[in-house]
Amino acid sequence: MDDNPIVTDNALDFGDTLPDGGALLALDVGTKTVGIATCDAGWRYATAGKTISRGKFGKDSEALRAIVEQRSIKGVVVGLPRNMDGSEGPRAQASRAYGRNIAAALGLPVLLWDERWSTASAEGAMIAQDMSRARRAERIDSHAAAVILQGAIDALAGGFL
Repeated sequence: MDDNPIVTDNALDFGDTLPDGGALLALDVGTKTVGIATCDAGWRYATAGKTISRGKFGKDSEALRAIVEQRSIKGVVVGLPRNMDGSEGPRAQASRAYGRNIAAALGLPVLLWDERWSTASAEGAMIAQDMSRARRAERIDSHAAAVILQGAIDALAGGFL
């Protein structure tokens, strides 16, 4: 783990910190919950994980540290909720702050990835799977994290920067 991990919204800079790839963790940070997804070390497939309730940051970071250690995570992708015109409001600033805090707490590089349409895309996929409304509500944040992560790894692995 790095003493001074980068926090960036530039996928090229993030990718440069991980020349050998490595498993990634994605976070869809909400006001009440954090959706979690992970991907394989070769950056091929994002998989929805669990959703944790937001608490004090120390509690959040300990739950995430356990996942990082268990899965040998090398970097973190945090969803950045930009407005439709690309501007950033208070939620984006809160996600940037969360990303900086996670980078410092875990000692891992953080990529802030545009999450516009991630929730709508995740919900559409869950509806296509005929998932019940109650089950969708329970899993939407982790599925949105998987959409965020898949977009980031497609760009990283495929060179679509």
